Amino acid sequence: MAMSTADHKLLPTGHERIDHMEMRGIVKRFPGVLAVDHVDFDVRAGEVHALLGENGAGKSTLMKILYGLYHPNEGEIFLDGERVTIKSPSDAIAWGIGMIHQHFMLVPSLTVAENVALGLKSTRAPLLDLDVVSARIKELAKTYGLQVDPAMPVWQLAVGERQRVEILKALYRGAALLILDEPTAVLTPQEVDDLFVTLRQMVSDGHALIFISHKLHEVLAISQRVTVLRDGHFVGTVPTAEATKASLARMMVGREVLLTYEVRAQQAGEPRLRVEGVRAASDRGTEALRGINLEVRAGEILGLAGVSGNGQRELAEVIFGLRPATTGQVVLDGQEVTGKSPCDLNKLGMSYIPEERMTDGVIRDFTVAENLMLQEHGLRPYSYSIFMNPRAITRRCAELIRSFNIRTPTQETPIKSLSGGNIQKLVLARELAREPAVLIAAQPTRGVDIGATEYIHQRLLDQRAKGTATLLISEDLDEILALADRIAVIYEGEIVGVVDRAEAQVEALGLMMAGVHREAVAG
Repeated sequence: MAMSTADHKLLPTGHERIDHMEMRGIVKRFPGVLAVDHVDFDVRAGEVHALLGENGAGKSTLMKILYGLYHPNEGEIFLDGERVTIKSPSDAIAWGIGMIHQHFMLVPSLTVAENVALGLKSTRAPLLDLDVVSARIKELAKTYGLQVDPAMPVWQLAVGERQRVEILKALYRGAALLILDEPTAVLTPQEVDDLFVTLRQMVSDGHALIFISHKLHEVLAISQRVTVLRDGHFVGTVPTAEATKASLARMMVGREVLLTYEVRAQQAGEPRLRVEGVRAASDRGTEALRGINLEVRAGEILGLAGVSGNGQRELAEVIFGLRPATTGQVVLDGQEVTGKSPCDLNKLGMSYIPEERMTDGVIRDFTVAENLMLQEHGLRPYSYSIFMNPRAITRRCAELIRSFNIRTPTQETPIKSLSGGNIQKLVLARELAREPAVLIAAQPTRGVDIGATEYIHQRLLDQRAKGTATLLISEDLDEILALADRIAVIYEGEIVGVVDRAEAQVEALGLMMAGVHREAVAG
């Protein structure tokens, strides 16, 4: 297949290596938005070049241009010094460019081998050659430590295994340059470590990797260079060895960002939330909680630390009435509320920031205003009998949008059009506006940028100062150490220890997260 312009290469059938990819003066306009404004970016073989920026900074747009999903209004792309035109993902793949999307592009009902082969011509057409595909998958898996069974249906795979399939799919198609768009957003810490082992192996084999992220510690751990975008503009490129979390955060946001917080000492009050001997089953019917005992006091943040999948989600759902407890009880301000509905718990003073904001926190096709009013639309002054009061609703939504700094074009904008950070701010606004006695905050900053994270942390500390009892469930140990007064560690559905933050040591917490009880750690 030849390009139409004489100064372009022939599209190759596969690339062993791309020594240098360069994007010059890239501009991308959408109606009313200049998403990318004359940005330069490059990557070389044998390096990880991180692309940093807040949500909406233009990172994903720039990479979608490189992958052929968007077409630039201005600018040029060069591979090894020669100008190329990439009109589609098929062109990008043919040039040796692959992309791992944040939301995996896999067919759940098909096997690993079928997903990898999807869209490719069989060597034995019209018959399938899945045996050949499976053999090649096993070769690549062995080379890069991406262990996965080619015959396994994708729907049966864990999240980390699905990501391996996406990487194998790109490598199978001959990707010499790989774009990874927020590759760690849905991974456990162990899966992140495994991914980084694979990426380092790919770099040593001469691949060029572009790593899109807003997790500063991961960028510092895996990359050789970092480029920062802000509001669609190029801010700068720095060698990772010369960068710090503080300097990168300043480049991203344009001001100094608080990475640590002054948590003022205050006397915790009486227990407002108690969980006593709670047991509960997982979605698979196995026991997820095995006799949980916890208490959260007025004016304190209790951090619940642990590796993903150890019962955190089930505990939050039991407390908020979304999952039945098989035994035990939940007590709110002295009143047993085990099994009460979320609606009843809201009325009693409990709020909940769910782990999965897009499935449990908002309704995707509703507007910003509709999502803000989900729990109050039936109350006065927002409605009278069966009639809504649009003026009161508009006034209330404008107040919440302003006070929680939610960036949205209008109140009528569909929620799915907002960035992750602004959706999370909306959930926060809705849940905190009622001044709750007890707040369950599950992964409140997962997948949001550093500016929104700073804002959310400050809001949680504000609630602490007002006397709210907050259960902060997070897989980010740095977040828990920054905010929590006490830290409880959960492992396989049991609390293995509770420590005051002043006495907490990362090494000891790590051992507890691996299942070693506090007494054994102390001994």
